[in-house]
Order: sequence, then C-alpha cells, then structure tokens
Amino acid sequence: MARYLIKICYDGTAYCGWQKQKNGLAIQEVMENALQIFTCEKTSLIAAGRTDAGVHSLGQYAHFDYMGSMKEYQLLLAFNRYLPDDIKVLEIKKVSPALSARYQAYERSYRYILAKEKNPFNRNYTGFIPYLTLKLERMQAAATYLIGKYDFSSFGRNNPEIPNRMCELKVCDINEQTDYFSFDFVADRFLHNMVRRMVGTLANISHFNLPPETISDILKKKCPRQNLVITAPASGLYLMNVKYPDKFLDESYLPELQENNGDISDLP
Repeated sequence: MARYLIKICYDGTAYCGWQKQKNGLAIQEVMENALQIFTCEKTSLIAAGRTDAGVHSLGQYAHFDYMGSMKEYQLLLAFNRYLPDDIKVLEIKKVSPALSARYQAYERSYRYILAKEKNPFNRNYTGFIPYLTLKLERMQAAATYLIGKYDFSSFGRNNPEIPNRMCELKVCDINEQTDYFSFDFVADRFLHNMVRRMVGTLANISHFNLPPETISDILKKKCPRQNLVITAPASGLYLMNVKYPDKFLDESYLPELQENNGDISDLP
C-alpha cells in the first residue's frame, strides 16, 4: 500500500463544495467515483481543506492510498480521463505514508477577486458587493492590522467543534486592476469563511471611511457577530496553494516506525 498526494484545480460553480454531502454533488464525490472506476476499489480522498459551494481552486491537495501497479503518470492520465471538464488533476506524487493532506499542511494561500461591476461573464468567477465605495488605499491600510498571530474568532464562522481559533496571517496583499480588486492571503491555517469575512470587512471599512485600526477592535472582540463583518460571495474565492514539510513528501519517511514497531496502520 502506498500513499499518493495529488494537486487538483477545479471550477466550483456547479458543486456544493469539496466535501461529500446529501444535498448536492461534491467535488470529493466526483473524484472518488473516478478513482473507483480505474482502481476497482472504493477509496477515500482526504483534502487539505473543505472549500465551500461555489469556491474554486488552482491548488487544492488531497491524499489517497493505492496498492495497485499503476505508476504516477498512469494515475494522472486515468484521473483526467474520467473527470469532467471542470475538474483536473495537475500532479500526482508518491509520498510518506505519514502524510495527511489535511493535518500536515503548514501553509495555505487564497486569492479573492472582488469585481467593481457584476456582469453575465464574471458572475461565477468574481465576488461583487453592491452599494459599497471601494478605495485601495483605505483597504490596504486596514489590512496591515490583520498581519500577525491572533485569535480570528471575529472573522470565522462560529463552530464550537473548533476551540482553537488562533491563526498566523503572514500575507494580506491588496491590488487594484481595471475591473477588480485582488486580495492575496497566506496563513498557517484559516477558519471557515475567514477569507470571505476579511474581504467583506475591509470593503466596509473602505466604504464608511473608518480608521484602519478598526480591524484591531474587531479582532479584540473575538465575536463573529459584528455589524462590520460581512461575508463576501463564494464565487470570488480561489484556493491557490498548500505547502507541506519536505520530509513528508519523501516516500521513505516513516516517523512512526520505531514507536509502532513497524506498524504504520495507525498513521493518519
């Protein structure tokens, strides 16, 4: 049995998100069905993050276990043969059996595209918040107060199952183009809806011409229910990349062997 890490891009418009659900078609379900076709086995795919309905990805990662004889390039070709046009596997690599695509990720990157005007051609691939006046300098100034390690409860969807809400935001870059604003975020982890809520809040601060340090006040409250904190639409969000420690990308790395006397069945 070997473990494989795959890099995936997808258009999330037609899906209820990454994770399998009863009320819609999920990307995970489509990919696991494709995997079952050419391996003749029912296998789970564990992703780095559970993107929401309508969210896109240029660099989602997931792992699965496979004991057949197909090589990496053959698995890549087989995946893309059976996947629909809005999902594509970009890379497949054999990795350490200790790697978990979800739990060993140490850095994630997201981009949000906020359109200045909504039209029939950008509606599925950008976000749009009506009636707000957006100024680049105002949003950039406020964004500096997000950088650092904080309790981001104010920007995460309330979830009692996740008591640890500390995140270290390393990058928050905002740029303006002719038709849209782009927001680039890099952090060790993100809470549910955190990127979309940060974008919506920065847009509100710009519109109401509030002082940049308003962000610090919002963070200190540690409360997701605040008037200035709004959630930008899912259609503008892209998972860009996920990073893992190099040692876990080495298929020969078996950190638990000595402790488990060679038994790796309990590895994540």
